[in-house]
Amino acid sequence: MSIKIDGRLAGKVAIVSGGAGGCGAAASELFAAQGAKVAIIDRNGDAAETLASILRDRGLQAIGLGADVSSQADVERAVGAVRDRFGNANILFNHAGTLIVKPFLDIEESEWDWLMGVNVKSMFLMTKAVLPQMLEAGGGSIVCTSSISAVCATPGEVLYDATKGACHMFARAIAVEFRDRGIRCNALAPGFIRTPHGMRELEDLQAMGVDATEAAIMQQQGRLCEPSEVAAAALFLASDESSFVNGTHLFVDNCFSAV
Repeated sequence: MSIKIDGRLAGKVAIVSGGAGGCGAAASELFAAQGAKVAIIDRNGDAAETLASILRDRGLQAIGLGADVSSQADVERAVGAVRDRFGNANILFNHAGTLIVKPFLDIEESEWDWLMGVNVKSMFLMTKAVLPQMLEAGGGSIVCTSSISAVCATPGEVLYDATKGACHMFARAIAVEFRDRGIRCNALAPGFIRTPHGMRELEDLQAMGVDATEAAIMQQQGRLCEPSEVAAAALFLASDESSFVNGTHLFVDNCFSAV
């Protein structure tokens, strides 16, 4: 897809968690192309810095930082480094996340705790670390990656669905609490996406006997979503174009959740 590059994030500082791969990488690139100073935070620090280096070679402003965003110490270190380099953040894209596809009765307590940490606790920690900067700057936009799985249950994804349901309400509640202090917070809910993460999900579901072939996906959402389409939706929510959009759930699923 083609997106007009018009500098709509010029002067902004954007932090993208899970920003080195898949939709996160697409968003990091797009935000930087639109003029933002972008901090790419990812568990894979080498991948984060590699992407940041590529963007800098294009004349864009970006840094890459390695961090486990389910760890408070890592989050505080990374967010502090971003502030030292770029100043207060105006945009936070809480994108970091993963999944477990497994029969419910086979899920271990440790797996429940781990996925809740990566998908939900990370949003709590990142938002808590960045929000004071936004308040100091007089406002900001927070975008949280949820999923169609927040409202459409799938066999083998009880744990994943539960984490995404939490992401949905986290975004809405932050928006309500901080609306009158200049903060917007919205959830982005993609359907099935053509990323390594998304293709692994389809393979794992098929291994469980769930009809998750590309042909089945075509019946539900027409085709697989592309990372650039998720990034474009994140750009809209992050930018001033969505100045009166707050506390909402934007589905990027071509009607999957509507039928």
